[in-house]
Amino acid sequence: MLEDEATYQALQIVEFAPTFRESSKLITLPVVTPGPGELRVRNRICGINGIFDTQIARNAVDYITIPLPSFCGVEAIGTVEAVGPDVEGFAVGDPVATTRFGRGYREISIAPATEFVPVPAATADILTLVTTGVSALLALEHIGEVRDGDTVAISAAAGGLGHLLVQLALLRGCTVIGVCGGGRKGEMLKRLGVHRVIDYRTEDLDAVLRAEYPKGLNVALDSVSGGIFDAFLANMAPHGRLVVSGAAQDLDGKPEIVSAPRIAHSIYYKGVSVRGFMNGLLTDLWPAARERLFALYEAGKIEVVRDDKPFQGIGDIPDAVEWLLSGRSMGKVLVDLD
Repeated sequence: MLEDEATYQALQIVEFAPTFRESSKLITLPVVTPGPGELRVRNRICGINGIFDTQIARNAVDYITIPLPSFCGVEAIGTVEAVGPDVEGFAVGDPVATTRFGRGYREISIAPATEFVPVPAATADILTLVTTGVSALLALEHIGEVRDGDTVAISAAAGGLGHLLVQLALLRGCTVIGVCGGGRKGEMLKRLGVHRVIDYRTEDLDAVLRAEYPKGLNVALDSVSGGIFDAFLANMAPHGRLVVSGAAQDLDGKPEIVSAPRIAHSIYYKGVSVRGFMNGLLTDLWPAARERLFALYEAGKIEVVRDDKPFQGIGDIPDAVEWLLSGRSMGKVLVDLD
């Protein structure tokens, strides 16, 4: 049922193209009454996943079938505007978040209540914890099996994921090495407590790790690939765990072809493991992870760093995607939708 001819805006993928901007279109839709089992949520803030968005635009995500047109965006937080029949546990005004594909880049989301989770408040910090924070916690602890006092290295350490990985590792008493590009990012990491900041633009990562950490890395978390992955792998400790959470360097769809001994030679003698992290395969662990993160945040033990470049409105989302991909962002890139 239409509601007084009210409308809202959303982004759709309307064609496959090299960039998110080229593939997406801003559309206007009528506001409707939620049906049985549904909520209508007014999104206040959305989180940007520039690499994923670009791969979606190119139809290059193997595990998602994308019909055209298709709504896009994954992360959003807002408040319940209307509750459909047979919905329990939600009321108008409740803050909720969603991490479902197609629910993020839109002003209003109308969907089954099961696609939303209650949250303490509809803020930027809470959205970041629900999404990127959960990824950081599970990558570090569930996949990386971090132990108190480990030596941990993190690539893209000043990014949305990286700055939370840094803090969670520090809470475990780890020696934390943060890899980033540029002095401004390095200063942020030092403020967070990183023990050694390595600027890959001015320092040889492999040489630094060999000279300063001769016992090797117990855990390394890499979302970049390329030379950073190679340096991490070459400097793992016995029984070290190298967690791969992305390959930003290969975003152009043309991964570097390397000629080198097979990875077996790097992992066998030291008992090293290389592990893939895919958050979508760990949904059963999300609720407990969220509660832990909320408790840490409430206690002041972790902070969320939001990138300081402002983006306002649904039409700014392509700009925000490009800003994240530029390598100049620091912390979590978000767009205010109010």
